[in-house]
Amino acid sequence: MRRGVSWASYCALGLTLFFSGCAQPEEPADFVIVNGSEPESLDPAIITGQAESRIVRCLFEGLVRLDPKNASPVPGIADKWDILEDGNVYVFHLRSNAVWSTGRPITAEDVVYSWKRVLEPATAADYAGQLYFVKNAEEYNTGKLKDFEQVGVKAVDARTVRVELVGPTPFFLDLCAFTTLAVVPRWTIEKYGDRWLTSENLPSSSTHVLESWRIQDKVRIRKNPLHWDAKNVQNEIVDFLPMDSAMTAMNLYESRQADILWDKTLIPSELMDVLSKREDCHRFDYLGTFFMRFNTTRKPFDDPRVRKALALVIDKKRIVERITRGGERPADHFVPKGMVVYDPPPGLGYDPELARKLLAEAGFPGGKGFPSFQYLSKTGKQDEQIGVEIQAMFKEHLGINMELNQKEWKVYLSAQGKLDFDVSRSSWIGDYNDPNTFLDMFMSNNGNNRTGWKSVKYDDLIREGNLKVDPQEREKILQQAEILLVREETIIAPIYFYAGINFYRPDELTGIYPNLLDEHPIWAIRRVKRGSN
Repeated sequence: MRRGVSWASYCALGLTLFFSGCAQPEEPADFVIVNGSEPESLDPAIITGQAESRIVRCLFEGLVRLDPKNASPVPGIADKWDILEDGNVYVFHLRSNAVWSTGRPITAEDVVYSWKRVLEPATAADYAGQLYFVKNAEEYNTGKLKDFEQVGVKAVDARTVRVELVGPTPFFLDLCAFTTLAVVPRWTIEKYGDRWLTSENLPSSSTHVLESWRIQDKVRIRKNPLHWDAKNVQNEIVDFLPMDSAMTAMNLYESRQADILWDKTLIPSELMDVLSKREDCHRFDYLGTFFMRFNTTRKPFDDPRVRKALALVIDKKRIVERITRGGERPADHFVPKGMVVYDPPPGLGYDPELARKLLAEAGFPGGKGFPSFQYLSKTGKQDEQIGVEIQAMFKEHLGINMELNQKEWKVYLSAQGKLDFDVSRSSWIGDYNDPNTFLDMFMSNNGNNRTGWKSVKYDDLIREGNLKVDPQEREKILQQAEILLVREETIIAPIYFYAGINFYRPDELTGIYPNLLDEHPIWAIRRVKRGSN
């Protein structure tokens, strides 16, 4: 079972803060962000969603952090590092002024503890695989190795961390900037256990501290005056609003109760043609894919012919033209184009005739005998519209019945993680600019796999590719892996590539820069003017 703060704990925290805040009016925030669904957690080791990540980056920092202008890794808690032994060893040097929000020094042991916690099997961190490039990390995480001293991360002294890798990993610094590898307070976690996030004066290693979290209301953060870069933090108070309704989100923005819309699904698709022409609509290329994933442990989806048949009748062009309408591109492969070191191979297109043939070969001619099944998705109008459209395509071309099963965000994630679904709405946003961020999630031991599919061949291709120093050799091997995933086994059905869209008023806020990862460090954003209704 996934560990983390329980829903009851969150509610207890929320109620305490709610009532304690009733005595006096609350200070206005520098700006308010409509942030998507209610966070599943604020534990860096547990979170999997981008909405949670935006908040967590403000509370817990890693050895490196992201440059606001291009989302590339730049010094964080470590102010410098050495790359040794042909890229097999990294030695990080921590800043002398890196301290917790309590004033306590951040040490190399804090870093080692935080990474060890991610790798502990009991933590059940979906993103533990981000550390598998560290020597013996995978063996420890999977229980094959019990002695953490054999894992390639060591505290050399109070301010030096040495990391030994399984091989040269060109994107390792990008991984170090990811929230999973952020530094968390060991003494607080050991004192409070699963309730550590509800502790009073939660220690922060990043630019802000958590001031309050009121369930289904907001998360409020406040500037950490002891952060090593506090002088460059451009704001004092920031609010994050949880929201699933696109129309409500847009109304909050239009009425100036919110200043930023970052989640594309919170922009009403029926208004996109008009909204996209406004100067506060910011569009950009984005490394993200919307797709359907199959539960390969359930019949008849254990048959690749069935999976391929369903994938072949999804008219992706119709979905992006009729529903999303925000510049998305139909996807027949999984990894988006735009990676600096990878050209994705062709996948599956639109071919209802071939789909019917495959379904008949699988024993369901004309859809006869095919069981009714469910499409799991999160709540939201656009997700419902996409589900209805796919439902009609399956019925029209294959004669099969699919029911819609929409769940709240946390329930949806839980169902996926437990493989409690037939087929599921899915999406993936690149964590860094490399194909591995998309492809390694379907390795057998990856917590984000969520299909039940295990392939030694696929695992070996990913491992072999990532150890290649020559970019062209690596690309060819990873292309083979994507062909296996999409074209041969069809574990997933890519539907469209995201287009990045943000809403904010450029004359009122500065420090937001378009980038492929849609990552915008909160510390860099500054209000320069307050507008009026």
